[in-house]
Amino acid sequence: MDHIKFENPVLLHLLWALLLMAVMLYAYWNWRERTLRKLGSPALEQKLLLGFSSKRFWLHIGLFAAGMVLVILALVNPYHVITKGGAPKLSSDVIIALDVSQSMLAEDVRPSRLDAAKTLIEKLVPALDGERLGLVFFAGSAFPQLPLTNSYETLLMFSQNASPAFITDQGTNLDEAIQLATRMFDPNSNAGRTMIILSDGENFGTAAARRAQEARTEGIIIHTIAVGTPSGGKIPLSPREFKRNAQGQFVVTRPDQAAMREIAREGSGTAQVLLNNDDAVVKSLQTAISKQQKIQVEVRAGRFVIPYFQWLILPAILLLALEQLLWWRKKQNADA
Repeated sequence: MDHIKFENPVLLHLLWALLLMAVMLYAYWNWRERTLRKLGSPALEQKLLLGFSSKRFWLHIGLFAAGMVLVILALVNPYHVITKGGAPKLSSDVIIALDVSQSMLAEDVRPSRLDAAKTLIEKLVPALDGERLGLVFFAGSAFPQLPLTNSYETLLMFSQNASPAFITDQGTNLDEAIQLATRMFDPNSNAGRTMIILSDGENFGTAAARRAQEARTEGIIIHTIAVGTPSGGKIPLSPREFKRNAQGQFVVTRPDQAAMREIAREGSGTAQVLLNNDDAVVKSLQTAISKQQKIQVEVRAGRFVIPYFQWLILPAILLLALEQLLWWRKKQNADA
């Protein structure tokens, strides 16, 4: 465990302001005491200070000061970092290829095809704990988003932010996605290799099935997940606007399940359809990948940040609330 650190150490200088206020308050109190002693009459002093309690006064000041000190320390945000070494694990390699083309915005699967695919990945990643995972985005072209890694949090962050805006070249080029994923696998590793494609499979041409067959000769198993319903759906451009063709008619996108099954067959994998029952899809993929050959890999050490601001801000709120409550009760008594 590392030493305590501060996220915003410059804010510690605010404590000097509290110290200055304390000095000013001390000077005021001394002046007040000297002034009262000059009256020379305890009876007059008592009459002037009717209802005043020095104990209550200092209690107010103490509660306020303690509360403000805790607020400042909460803003500084002390924390410490725990570094946990990773133990070697038996792992195979898995590349997830996510279609981010505009057709994936269709809402025939709620809330959209792309969001349904993101939800599946969110459930799939924990189910594949121990495997090395990589991520590819593709539309009309393909781009690597994350190389093979055990950093699942990073992969989930990238996948949840996926959008058609990531790739300007629109379409569904599964051929290029398979080529790219093939290059991302370590050619010198004996680990099992799996590619999972999430796409509506629309307009990818005939080259993808041939490319899947070539990938299979290199030991890569390809599973496909067709996202969308046979009836298809319109492609939203904005909340109230949908894509139209040259004749002004709405463009309806329909997933090509038959073509996705062909890719899976050529890649010796499984072909599934993602509608709402994503738990069954996750279970099927988990079972298939568990049969892949495993090799021992070193898991990168993890760093976990533990903040303490919440343990400071809660008592600060309680102290300041108590100070205000005492002030309110004093005011109520004075009005009575």
